[in-house]
Order: sequence, then C-alpha cells, then structure tokens
Amino acid sequence: MSILVTRPFPEGQQLVDRLRLTGRQAWHLPLIDFLPGHQLPEFSSQLATLNRGDLIIAVSARVLTYVGPYLLAENTAWPADVNYFAIGKNSALALHRYCQQAVDFPETTLSEHLLDLPLLENIAGKNCLILRGNNGRELLGQTLQSRGAHVTYFECYQRVAINYHGAEQAFRWRQKGISTIIVTSGEMVNLLYELIPALDRNEWLLHCRLVVVSERLATIATDFGWRDIIVADGADNDALLRALR
Repeated sequence: MSILVTRPFPEGQQLVDRLRLTGRQAWHLPLIDFLPGHQLPEFSSQLATLNRGDLIIAVSARVLTYVGPYLLAENTAWPADVNYFAIGKNSALALHRYCQQAVDFPETTLSEHLLDLPLLENIAGKNCLILRGNNGRELLGQTLQSRGAHVTYFECYQRVAINYHGAEQAFRWRQKGISTIIVTSGEMVNLLYELIPALDRNEWLLHCRLVVVSERLATIATDFGWRDIIVADGADNDALLRALR
C-alpha cells in the first residue's frame, strides 16, 4: 500500500516520516498553505470587548501559532476572567501555553463533542470569540448562537490553495502506485478532486481508498464518488496511524 498524505506542513510531513519508519511507502502533497489572518492587528482590541465569564474557543493549535506570538509582541495579556475552550488536546495545550489559564476541551477534534461540554450548555447572553482560519466550524458558531450566545469569528490565519499541474501530479502518483490518500478537511477533498483531470479521476483517483477524519468528510467524499472510505477516530496523526493499521 502506497500512501499519499495531503494534510499541510508540518503535520503532513511528520505523518509521512512516521509511516516510513513503519516500512510504509508514503509521500507528502500538501494541498493548502497558511498566511497570517487579515484581522490579526485587531486582536488586542477584540479581547478588550470581552466581559467576565465570556468565552474564547480555539479551533486548532494553528490559531495560536499566529495570535500567541502576536500578543507577546504587543505585550498584551490574555484576559484572566473568561472561560477558555479548545477543540482537542493539542489545541488546548497550545492555548494554555499562551493564556496560562485552565482550558476545557473534548478528547476528540470534533465540534459536536466540544458542544457536549457542560460549561457550554447555559451560555445565553455570553460573548463567544471563536479563533479560527478564514472559514470553517460554522456548526460550532451556529449551535452556540442557538443557545443564546453572541458569536464573533476571528480570522487568525488564511488557508491558501497550493497550485499544482494536475496532469503531472496524476501521472506521478499513479506511477508510484498510490492506492490510499489521506485528507483532513472538506476543502482538501474538493481541491484534490478538482486537481486531478477527469480521465485520471475516473480511472484512478476515485478507486483509491480515502482516509478521512469525520463522518461529515466521508459524506462529502461519497458525494464526489469515492466508495472505499475509512473514518479515523480523530484528526491528529496518531488517529490517522491507527486508521491505517
């Protein structure tokens, strides 16, 4: 089994390295890159609008890569009287490293599991600041709004598609015998499908086993035409390795 990992750098390359250590043939083709978010200069003033008991939610460790150093450079402290949440352990550790406050989190990286936390049940009237990229996690924000919270999304970084020559990539990966592909977001499923020319898509791409990180992504992939789909029990590299076993 030859494996193509499409998740971004550095996590994608780290997964390839771990797969190769187990004797697997694996390659990295990151489909997106990241840039600082347009709203970063407004972060300090956005924090100043929060009141005691309000909520800050980090949807990934990546958001802290941008807002954490930014606040340090501005010598601005994270508020001590708000409630901090994160999606997944890695995000929680990254947020705690900067805010130095307790961070609540579910064990998985699914919005649904974060929403099950008791502290997010009675939040009517609270301000909720969601730290994310330039889109995503709409279910999280919509559900919090339905519970009466005032939700604000804050763009910490931008996702930018990496341009490749589709026919060249299809030829390369077919030559290497790629039969399993790992994708970790709906955006990347779409980018992968659109990248590969129709002939290679029908003869090869849609016949590959697809490893995804949620049932939602499995549904998206099924709609595109994939039939051999494995759903990992999380979005981190450990969960992806378990799925491949």
